[in-house]
Amino acid sequence: MTLAEPPSIYNSLTRRVDPIPADSPIGLYVCGITPYDAMHLGHAFTYTFFDVLVRYLRFLGHDVKYVQNITDIDDDVLRKAGELGRDWRELGDSEVAKFREINRRLNNQPPDVNPRATEHIAEMCEISQVLRSKGLAYQGDGSLYFEAGKAPDFGRLFPLPYDEKLRIANMNGNRPDDPRKRDALDFVLWQGWQEGEPWWDSPWGRGRPGWHIECSAMSIKHLGETLTLHGGGRDLLFPHHDCEIAQSESFSGKQFVKHWIHTGMVRLDGEKMSKSLGNMVFAAELLDRYPPDAVRLYLVARNHREDWDFEENALQHWADRSAHLSRGLEGVEPAPAVPAAAGRWPFLASWICS
Repeated sequence: MTLAEPPSIYNSLTRRVDPIPADSPIGLYVCGITPYDAMHLGHAFTYTFFDVLVRYLRFLGHDVKYVQNITDIDDDVLRKAGELGRDWRELGDSEVAKFREINRRLNNQPPDVNPRATEHIAEMCEISQVLRSKGLAYQGDGSLYFEAGKAPDFGRLFPLPYDEKLRIANMNGNRPDDPRKRDALDFVLWQGWQEGEPWWDSPWGRGRPGWHIECSAMSIKHLGETLTLHGGGRDLLFPHHDCEIAQSESFSGKQFVKHWIHTGMVRLDGEKMSKSLGNMVFAAELLDRYPPDAVRLYLVARNHREDWDFEENALQHWADRSAHLSRGLEGVEPAPAVPAAAGRWPFLASWICS
């Protein structure tokens, strides 16, 4: 099969439609779940989009290495486990199992690598040590902080005035009043141990990793210091992905990601669907009421970058459409030239990969 050029798709870094680099392999890292609650439709939208993208690239003949992480140690995991009176590891394992089952029902293929943050503590400590040796991180009472102001063009994925950056960071777990910080926007690489929390050893004492360093460590471990593609929901642009860029490029001295891809937000009654707002439509509930093919078609029948409103009455249309397509394909054998990895619906990729 002749290798076709990868498609062009919007690059959040350059703010234009760029061709996907034809690396071999194309390394894709997508920010995965923090396993403390059920998978909502926004998650399903993001992971189904990237599943179709991977299938399409493979259909074109490209080798793709797809890494999707699990943030299994995090403030939210510990908070939820405490509220429920459950062990944090047991809660995480339970939610990961549910997540994988929903993706199976949606016909999303598993990523090639599905690393857990807790399996990469050594890599996180290594990156953090290098940052400290370069004078870009500082210690405070057992914790280690990255000095954001020393990173060139900090926040270039989502350029905002300082006050707006701080407002968004605070909404995403930043602690601006931490007395150990030199600046309110500095972010934690390593959190010193607190009573009742799990801990790991580090050069700075017992503790646990910060959120952003987890993804840098896992992506670099499995895809190298420069990734072809990095993706996730648009709500991760700042602070998470901008912090990843700052610490990763400061660590390696190389470009961290060539092409950034972000999906739009799913809304309910005009508000972004999120766990913090409690306005969620759960993927499992929809899959119990509608055929999985209908839910999948509903998710991919829109531009991946656009925000959109959930309308349940539209699902019946896609249930009818999926039944019609299935009847049309009865008894039809796949064309020999189409790789099996392309899946049953490779044409769907043309709807969103341009």
